[in-house]
Amino acid sequence: MASTVYHIDLRATFQESLPEKIGRLVETAGLDTVCADRELTAVKIHFGEKGNTAFINPVFVRKIIDKIKETGASPFLTDTNTLYAGTRSDTPSHLNTAVENGFAYSVVGAPVIIADGLRGHSDEEVVVNGKHVETAYVGADIHHADALVVLSHFKGHELSGFGGALKNLGMGCASRRGKLAQHSTVSPKVKRKKCIGCGMCASHCPVEAIALEEIDGKKKAIIDPETCIGCGDCIIVCPTGAVQIQWNQSVPSFLEIMMEYAKAALIGKEGKTLFVSFITDVSPLCDCIGHSDVPIVPNIGILASTDPVAIDQACVDLVNAQAANPGSCLKTNTAPGDDKFKGLHPHVDWPLQLAHAEELGLGSRDYELVKLESKGLKLKG
Repeated sequence: MASTVYHIDLRATFQESLPEKIGRLVETAGLDTVCADRELTAVKIHFGEKGNTAFINPVFVRKIIDKIKETGASPFLTDTNTLYAGTRSDTPSHLNTAVENGFAYSVVGAPVIIADGLRGHSDEEVVVNGKHVETAYVGADIHHADALVVLSHFKGHELSGFGGALKNLGMGCASRRGKLAQHSTVSPKVKRKKCIGCGMCASHCPVEAIALEEIDGKKKAIIDPETCIGCGDCIIVCPTGAVQIQWNQSVPSFLEIMMEYAKAALIGKEGKTLFVSFITDVSPLCDCIGHSDVPIVPNIGILASTDPVAIDQACVDLVNAQAANPGSCLKTNTAPGDDKFKGLHPHVDWPLQLAHAEELGLGSRDYELVKLESKGLKLKG
């Protein structure tokens, strides 16, 4: 049975501003069936790494917070600490980054709570009994919340092809040891011909798994696979692209494991979840990166649904239907109908995650897209 996915574009009028339109979107999608009086409602969001600018506009978040409050629920913004060493790897730095990026209480109207505690150790064990995962580790404050509203910035992603609602659930709701369990199959390698021995990867490695060794008279980076935790930070920071994922069975396993963690995040919240995805500033890489490149396609709009599989499939389809922005990094698969995410990350078989999520019963890839028109939109002339 097809799931309903609601869609608004970014048009606004005198009769209805864009924030008001977003409020109507979440109401139509069933917010009042998800949130109820006095329920603690986790609003899962990515605050963006310091230097990133593509994350969801806090003004839009404020409108959704206001709508949650109208149901009588008590919302809080939340995320979990990162596995890699960055500006969100512990709660103090994470909170500072969130505030610097505009998610202060005075702007969004809700407190920010990092769901897995000071150093990412506060979690709950959730039994999944999946293909790969028997027990998952979910941020405690997300697990204990009564309801969950997931706000996702839809974009490309270097490990999963794209990042949307399901990744926001699976990776975003996991504690540090949950993230480690998901990344443990993803071990990078160094292409010696490309390595210039700059040491950037070694300086960013959180577990000192990378060393510089002299090979044929030149310094080269060497990764110890026994120490490596698979966080992928070295891949991101390498200036020459010498550090690369080993594209074998590790990535398909990673995608399936992440979907099983998404299932873990939803256990106990049946009928108490809503997903809102912003297809705006569709950057080629994750918001964990400390910069945002030119969007790969024009802004498309915002979607809402109670089905995370359907909303991700709809986002992919809407992006792929567009012609690529000529000034972006996307140089292949640029025509309308081409797979933009294969163009960005050709070694990632991104449909695997949606197929596995559907097998797990998280939702349906079949959907009906219902567009909500702007109020009072009449063009003169």
